[in-house]
Amino acid sequence: MMHASIKSIFVAFTVILAPAFMPPASAERGFPSAAPWVSCYGTASQMGGLGRAAQKFRVLNIDADPGNGSLTAAQITRLKAGGKNRVISYLNLGSMESSRTYWTQVPLGFVSGKANRAAHLGPYAGYPDETWMDLSNAEYQRLIVDYVAPRLVAQGVDGFYLDNLELIEHGPQDQNGPCSSACRQGGLDLVRRLREKYPSLLIVMQNSTSDVTRLGTTGGVAFPSLLDGIAHEELYAPSPDAQFLRELKKWQAMKLRPGGRALWIATEDYVGSCANRSAARAVYTASRAQGFSPYVTDASAVQREICYWPF
Repeated sequence: MMHASIKSIFVAFTVILAPAFMPPASAERGFPSAAPWVSCYGTASQMGGLGRAAQKFRVLNIDADPGNGSLTAAQITRLKAGGKNRVISYLNLGSMESSRTYWTQVPLGFVSGKANRAAHLGPYAGYPDETWMDLSNAEYQRLIVDYVAPRLVAQGVDGFYLDNLELIEHGPQDQNGPCSSACRQGGLDLVRRLREKYPSLLIVMQNSTSDVTRLGTTGGVAFPSLLDGIAHEELYAPSPDAQFLRELKKWQAMKLRPGGRALWIATEDYVGSCANRSAARAVYTASRAQGFSPYVTDASAVQREICYWPF
């Protein structure tokens, strides 16, 4: 038996050396099946039927926000198909849409997106209903972690699909979403706070795959260790992007294994219409050749229907 005084010294020494937070190993982390996957923010009918979607796809990215009313908790359960599929929900971190109920309406003790003017970084060019948000703002972080995310979890989703974190790749003088060094670190810290609150849920980051995130740290840990997957838009279509491809290959080379499973690396490209089969087929072929999981749909700002490609 360890002597009491020696034991107390050992414990104190361990506490000093331990990082502020270490993501726990969990069998629930990681994606058991990498493909096929789909991103659709429409209703059950717009998806072409819950049964069809659940049968076709192993990973489904949907919008579970109860304020939007796209899908109910019961419908999300059906999409999960008894655990065969992973259903994750869109969660916009870098900007906020004025269509979200929490833009204007939040419970007592929280500050709504609209009211939190200290967090506003300006309009999102090309998206008139969105405002860039300062990711280091304490009230904004609390709104996301303690109100917005819990509402999604209550719907029964398996995790989050984080959007617009490319904000932290912007500079402080950027005209479309300026982001200071504090804002940049705040984005990394916000994801860590989500991981701390939900150690077993899936976290996927869309875009923002540069060295800012790949080499970033937060709370004493490497930022990539917080993630179960990454996804990138417009890697191949409308036109190929060599820089994005290089970034994804660097992540792939890290050989991360959240929950003992390979990091999920997905691509999402846009070909204008679900009838454009030839363009979609070319994207699927190119993405699969790199070891990625592809999905092709009509357009970024729509995604209200599923393209059920036959390949």
